[in-house]
Amino acid sequence: MSEPIEIVRLAARGDGVTTDGRFVLGAAVGDRVIFGGAAVQILPGPGHVVPVCRHFPDCGGCQLQHISDEGYAEFAVDRIAKALAGVGIVPQWVAPVALSPPRSRRRASLRAVKKAGKLALGFNAEASHRIVDIQQCEVLIPELFALIAPLRMLLGALVADGQGAGVTLTFSDTGVDVLLSNIAADTLKRIEKLTDFAAAHDVARLSIEGPYGIETMFEARPPVLAMAGVPVLLPPAPFLQPTREGEAALVAAVLSAVAGASRVADLFCGLGTFALPLSTHAKVLGVDAAGPAVAALAAAARQHARTLITAHRDLFRRPLTAAELAPFDAVVFDPPRAGGQSQAAMLAASKVPTVVAVSCNPSTFARDARTLVEGGYTLTRLWPVAQFRWSTHVELVAAFVRQGA
Repeated sequence: MSEPIEIVRLAARGDGVTTDGRFVLGAAVGDRVIFGGAAVQILPGPGHVVPVCRHFPDCGGCQLQHISDEGYAEFAVDRIAKALAGVGIVPQWVAPVALSPPRSRRRASLRAVKKAGKLALGFNAEASHRIVDIQQCEVLIPELFALIAPLRMLLGALVADGQGAGVTLTFSDTGVDVLLSNIAADTLKRIEKLTDFAAAHDVARLSIEGPYGIETMFEARPPVLAMAGVPVLLPPAPFLQPTREGEAALVAAVLSAVAGASRVADLFCGLGTFALPLSTHAKVLGVDAAGPAVAALAAAARQHARTLITAHRDLFRRPLTAAELAPFDAVVFDPPRAGGQSQAAMLAASKVPTVVAVSCNPSTFARDARTLVEGGYTLTRLWPVAQFRWSTHVELVAAFVRQGA
């Protein structure tokens, strides 16, 4: 056996990295590792904790349950800092990490598959297509986890052997919204199974997604989510920030970054996570390619007399130009994981005084940040947010101020 080697950092995918550059799955910073051929022995350090879920580390939903909260916060900041360092950028100020608590995830996408008459429902195993049939989950809110066992029974009766299905769960202010994919509702018996399940478990809405789109099978009440006091009707399987706590942290950071702006554009606005809070003190333009989300936001804004107008537009193919951006005091842009490369280029060419980036991917954020900095902006403030607790996913808000503005 070799002498113990210390783990000095965590890699982007959560593996511990030794002083000599070797990667060790399941190790924390401060652990010591003994290599003995193919065997690896981990001697836990002060930052190594006992995982709380029986499915760890098999389930791919959590990679870092063995890391203390302090170590996890350091990992989140380090992921962002390293991505920015790679493009030569250092933020002037970094906030403490906003870490969502256990059992706070209000939306989830799960998979089901039936083999040899038994249906498994859960998340993929780490780096695998195999499904971990979850009997415990420390990230989902209790209202969602309570549906797992009943859904397993329902799908067991509806899914053919060797087939699979998708399950999307969203917890709204009025109850759980359920979307099932690859489930046929082509007979009275199957329709009754779906509607009986929804009624028995007080589901707000149950829809199925098939080759002809999404069809609502049951609706006891419309799924609604309030944003800045404005109730928004949710389309099926909407994009939401995964936790209320994380959303609150992101919104607070965005509002702080644009304080004083009277005209704000919210690009990739979705259902209005930022647009509606911004509209309490500014005139807002919300732009997104997701038609149902934009329509829901527009309807809510009209009904509640918010100073907010919307535009349905693909910002990847048709980003707002520098001329179109000219009237705004601030722009918020929250693209998906691929980032907003084309829109960032237009922002860099604009004269907008403040640009606020919201991102769930440090790598594409760093790329877009470099575009903004090369265009004359300075990264003044950065807020790390860890909503996907115990995972390697990290989110952030970053404030860019145009030099001389």
